[in-house]
Amino acid sequence: MSKNTPKAIRGTQDIFGAEAEAFAFVVETFERVRKLYRFRRAEFPVFERTEVFARSLGETTDVVSKEMYSFEDRGGESLTLRPEFTAGIARAFLTNGWQQHAPLKVATHGPLFRYERPQKGRYRQFHQIDAEIIGAAEPQADVELLAMADQLLKELGIEGVTLHLNTLGDAASREAWRAGLVDYFGKVEGELSEDSQKRLHKNPLRILDSKDPRDRAFLADAPRIDDYLSDEARGFFEAVTSGLDAAGVKWVRAESLVRGLDYYRHTAFEFIPDEGSAAAEALGAQSTVLGGGRYDGLMESLGGPATPAVGWAAGIERLAMLVAQEGEKPADVIVVVEDDTLLADATASIGKLRAAGFAAEMVATGSVRKRFDKASKMGAKSLVSFVSAESVRIRGERQGEIEALLA
Repeated sequence: MSKNTPKAIRGTQDIFGAEAEAFAFVVETFERVRKLYRFRRAEFPVFERTEVFARSLGETTDVVSKEMYSFEDRGGESLTLRPEFTAGIARAFLTNGWQQHAPLKVATHGPLFRYERPQKGRYRQFHQIDAEIIGAAEPQADVELLAMADQLLKELGIEGVTLHLNTLGDAASREAWRAGLVDYFGKVEGELSEDSQKRLHKNPLRILDSKDPRDRAFLADAPRIDDYLSDEARGFFEAVTSGLDAAGVKWVRAESLVRGLDYYRHTAFEFIPDEGSAAAEALGAQSTVLGGGRYDGLMESLGGPATPAVGWAAGIERLAMLVAQEGEKPADVIVVVEDDTLLADATASIGKLRAAGFAAEMVATGSVRKRFDKASKMGAKSLVSFVSAESVRIRGERQGEIEALLA
C-alpha cells in the first residue's frame, strides 16, 4: 500500500473472514427467528429529513446535538443519516398508511450512523437488527417481543446474559415520578455532576443511570417509580412479568433502568451480560447486548394519532463478538479438473451439484499435477476428479447421491 492509498474512515470497518461469517450468522439467525414469530420484513431509507430524528429523539439529547451525521442537500433541505431505526419506522407507518395493518409486527436490519468516539464494540457506522410491534397496547405484545429476543440469543448460542426489566408507568405515573425526582435532586443540585445539573429540569430520569460518583451518592434514596404507579400501570407491569414467567424467560428487576424521553411508557428492558461471564469479558464496558421498551407517545411527536408501540434493537457487531467462532465452512464438494479438455464437463457438473444444494468449488487452474493435492487440502467432504474422458472419480461422503446427479 502506497502513502497515497486512501485509508478507511475512522470508526468504520471492513469485515472479512471469520468476523464476516459471525456477522452473517447473526443476521441469518435473526431472519429465521423473526419468521417464527411472524414479523414482516421491511426496508427503510438510510437517510431521512433531520426533523424526523430531532422531533422523535428530542432536540436536547446527545444523539441530536452531538452525534448525528446531518447535511444539506442541493435543494437546501437538512437531511440526516439514520442514527437509529425506530423514528424512521414510525415515519413510514404514518406516511404509508400502515395503520390498516395494525397491530403491525415489523423487523429490519442494516447500517446506522453516529458520530461518537469509536471504542470496542462501538463504531461510527454500525449495524443493528430491529423488531417492533406498532398498534398493540396489550402487555402481551411486550411479552412476545421479549420472548423473541430471548429465543434469538439462545439460538445464537449466547450464554451468561440476563433480561433486566423495569416499568416507567403510564403518562400520569411517569409525570408524578418526574416531579418527585426534580424535588429530590433539586435539594442537592449543587452537589450533582455538571451533566446531571443540566438534566435536572429537562430529563431528570437520566440522573438515575449516571455513573458519576457525585451522583451515585444520592441514587440509593431517590424516589422509585413503584411509589407513583397507578393501579393500571401496576397491573400492566404485573401482566408483563407473569407473561414472561409463563414463557420461560428469566428476568430480574432493574429499578434504575430508565428511558429519558417523555414518549416512553411502561416496559423498559435490556439484556445485560452477567458479571464475570464470558459475554461481559468480550464486550468490555459496552454491556448492553439488546435493549428497548414501549414508546406509546412517539407517533404523536411526529404529528400522528396516539399509537401504542413497543420494540427493541441490538448491535450486530456486538452479537457477532459473542457467538462461537463461525469460521468459513468447508465445501461439500470440490470438483478437480485434472484434464483441461474436460473443463466444460466439469462446469456442467458443478452446476448440477449446486442446483441440488451442494456447496461446491472447482479447482481448474495451476499445475495440473498439483490440482488434486490442492483440492485434498481444502478439507471438502467429497472430491470429484475429472481425470480423463473415461474416468470420473468420486471420493468421500454421499458418493451414491453425487454419482446419480452427474450420471
